[in-house]
Amino acid sequence: MHRSFSDDRLVIASHNAGKVREIADLLVPYAVFVEGAGALGLPAPDETGNTFAENAILKARASATRSGWVALADDSGFSVAALDGAPGIHAARFAERADGKRDFDWAMKQLHEASTEAGDDLAWFTCALALAWPDGHVEVFEGRVDGSIVWPPRGGHGFGYDPVFVPAGGKATFAEMDPDTKHAISHRAVAFRALISACFTATE
Repeated sequence: MHRSFSDDRLVIASHNAGKVREIADLLVPYAVFVEGAGALGLPAPDETGNTFAENAILKARASATRSGWVALADDSGFSVAALDGAPGIHAARFAERADGKRDFDWAMKQLHEASTEAGDDLAWFTCALALAWPDGHVEVFEGRVDGSIVWPPRGGHGFGYDPVFVPAGGKATFAEMDPDTKHAISHRAVAFRALISACFTATE
């Protein structure tokens, strides 16, 4: 039995203002006041988990404990079959070059070359959402979207690995889709629908 969210405020365990706005928009029908961890001065914990779910739980529990609010966190990443699921939880770190600068164009090329060499273009995005209460209770929901790597990168929307990912059954990359279309089918959307169904009730 899932625990229902009954508070009127929620902290998003993220220091990314764009992500906080995106989640806040999704929660509009539920009359929840949303604030980001950064705005509340909450530090970001070390992401030492071995899975998306473990890292999402770490972040959500840290914010819930420090703020006294229920906290929502996500952890997501990109995986390719040719690398046995890597970079996975290390997707952002994989894009960091030797000088420490993040370069997704370079990273996408490395993944494409690995997939081509292996003759396997299967890839997928994963998202884990964790909703944590100050008493330590946590609910976790996961979403995954399978597809394939394409080359060269296409599209000007999205971010990260979106320009080289085409979801199964489609023709456009995530970066070629308008944001509303992508958000309706993305890994985060799959996880968010499960979260809402289990823990939230829309207001009249």
